[in-house]
Amino acid sequence: MKRITASSVFIIALCTATAAWAQALPRAEPGKVGLSAERLERIEQAFSREIDGGKLPGAVIMVARDGQLAYTKTIGFRDKDANAPLAEDSIFRIYSMTKPLVSVAAMILMEEGRLQLPDPVSKYLPEFAKLQVSVPQLDPYGKVTYSTVPAERPVTVQDLLRHTAGLGYGEITQNVVVRDGYAKAGLYKPGERDYDARNLTPEEEVKAIAQVPLIHQPGTRWEYSLASDVLGRVVEKASGMRLADFLKKRVFDPLKMKDTGFSVPQAELARLAEPLAKDPATGADNRLIDVSQVPANDSGGAGAVSTAADYLRFTQMLLNGGELDGVRILSPTTVKLMASDHLGTRIQPVVSPGEQLLGTPGYTFGLGFMVRPEAGIAGVPGSKGEFMWAGYAGTFFWIDPVEDITAVMMTQAPGPSRPYYRKLIKQLVYQAVVDSKTAD
Repeated sequence: MKRITASSVFIIALCTATAAWAQALPRAEPGKVGLSAERLERIEQAFSREIDGGKLPGAVIMVARDGQLAYTKTIGFRDKDANAPLAEDSIFRIYSMTKPLVSVAAMILMEEGRLQLPDPVSKYLPEFAKLQVSVPQLDPYGKVTYSTVPAERPVTVQDLLRHTAGLGYGEITQNVVVRDGYAKAGLYKPGERDYDARNLTPEEEVKAIAQVPLIHQPGTRWEYSLASDVLGRVVEKASGMRLADFLKKRVFDPLKMKDTGFSVPQAELARLAEPLAKDPATGADNRLIDVSQVPANDSGGAGAVSTAADYLRFTQMLLNGGELDGVRILSPTTVKLMASDHLGTRIQPVVSPGEQLLGTPGYTFGLGFMVRPEAGIAGVPGSKGEFMWAGYAGTFFWIDPVEDITAVMMTQAPGPSRPYYRKLIKQLVYQAVVDSKTAD
């Protein structure tokens, strides 16, 4: 079989991809929005090297400025084993980029007065009324042992949004008691598949999470966690609707995100992007979630699928202050609240959001997003006030209100190289800015 290079795949995909154009933003020549077309070419060059070197299967990259799509490239493979080229409308498992979706759903309900940020989660999920906290300590021989104590205050909706609920992920936490508890409850599947508890019903999931001790006292530490899954259950209780149905009605349909949801219809499975069979850095098998069937629960933390164009419309809505094409999803004041620092100096991260996502300090956390409080410190270009998040399978986005830029990168490449590609696309986009909106 003739070998297909990343560049030739892009040409094939450009000829075949049409569905996404109906969803994407209005297009503009890069120079019209202060970007250099010549410098933007470095994006394709850099990612083509990675794809041709067998380090990535493929990528769809979209960059918008001033509300217009100024750059889009489709490079590499949708399924390398099948020699199938990636298309602009390919569908990706977005994992933790589901979290901003469910965060917006919660804020919609806040705007309608159906929940408040300081509300105890037990108001909606009674199982969370009397939680325990697992406390590690060293015995006289230096061995770590664990005891449990009652939670000192309730977990709140705000805690869920900012990952300060004291919850964890079995895949990440170092607390053995909590990790083993998550595994026993079916929330963590070591050796099988990461971040996949979608076989539990909503009621089973809530009961399972509540019966395992917390890792920290609520509101005391930032630790990435199952909080967004619990937030999804709160949205369901507050709205009276299944999470997927609420998001479809209130976010996806209004924004014309027609390919975003929690499973892929059988007729569209041929559009689903796949990872390389093995991670190039570790040699481990790449095993992503099965999205061919409707899950037992819609995972607000890791369960959604989307396209680059769909997600770009979502991020542009946020960049616009909650509105797109005359459709308002949130108030500008609500978006500003979400993109503000909600950790301050009182709540310390176990690992800082920036170090976890990008491998660099310089970021705090808001309500559903990582937030940059200063232009400096972080080891990547960007602006004060930008906010972002990413997904386990390699997807990434950011929103920069200062430079009026939003960008989405979609790939299916789980593994330790993810922070490298997030930094790479970020610096390649900013080096193409030739007309900065930042005052001298």
